[in-house]
Amino acid sequence: MKVTDYFEKANGQTLISFEVLPPIKGGGIKSIFKTLDPLMEFKPPFIDVTYHREEYVYKANKNGYYEKTSIRKRPGTVGICTAIMHRYGVEAVPHLLCGGFTKEETEDVLIDLNFLSIKNVLALRGDARKFESSFSPTPGGHHYAIDLVRQIRNMNKGKYLDDNIEHGQKTNFCIGVAGYPEKHFEAPNMTTDLELTFDKIKAGGEYIVTQMFFDNKAYFNYLELCKKIGIHVPIVPGIKPLTKIYQLTSIPRFFHVNIPEELSKEVLKVKDDRKKVKEVGIEWCIHQSKELKAAGVPCIHYYTMGDSKTIRRIAEAVF
Repeated sequence: MKVTDYFEKANGQTLISFEVLPPIKGGGIKSIFKTLDPLMEFKPPFIDVTYHREEYVYKANKNGYYEKTSIRKRPGTVGICTAIMHRYGVEAVPHLLCGGFTKEETEDVLIDLNFLSIKNVLALRGDARKFESSFSPTPGGHHYAIDLVRQIRNMNKGKYLDDNIEHGQKTNFCIGVAGYPEKHFEAPNMTTDLELTFDKIKAGGEYIVTQMFFDNKAYFNYLELCKKIGIHVPIVPGIKPLTKIYQLTSIPRFFHVNIPEELSKEVLKVKDDRKKVKEVGIEWCIHQSKELKAAGVPCIHYYTMGDSKTIRRIAEAVF
């Protein structure tokens, strides 16, 4: 079943969903189940699984010289999606990236997903490689998320990269895209960012999942701005609790989102007590979630980061 079908079927009721990261290479599927098992009582209709592009590391060869080597530290997204669907009987939504994949590799992944009856994907450009200041596309890959959306949409029409395939098997993917209530950090202004998001919707995007935010005003303002330019697809707020003192600076630095002054002041009051810092973050996230639910958002999407205990406490207070 498609993500958008769940929204329609909910008849205005706010759903809940979760996002998990594949384990570091060498880890097992039990770590995913350990995160999700305590959360399944909240009946999420779908669970997102992130994809991660390659990283470069330097390894010593037999001659003592260091060679630049490409590795993928968190593989297994497709297999994890299949395991989640088999274990829990819910839809899995794999993230697809431009970075780290050629168009042909993307097509092959989409074919695999179709064979596995996975009907939903989240199309993303992806981040720059670690230690690189800006995004660089993979040779033969897509530069922008809109190009990835178009490729998926073409496959839904039976159009493949090989021109010799005139009438290929039509896929039936529901395509989600990313949105940024506080603007993508590379966009020169909010107007441009919204126009680019609208282009992704016109290209085939059917719903939006937002970057995390800590001020609901940013989300509600984003909704209004989207409506004004003609974006009327479901917009799912992405939420992550602040649980550690260092996140006051790391979250703005890495994710380019604002920490409200009220939240930062409350955290700083108890900065020397880790447990109290976490409690402040959890209570803030609960308040955020309740306000969003009261406003009738289609779904609240929690970035779990493997911390099921914290997410469970929040979900118990809200759902």
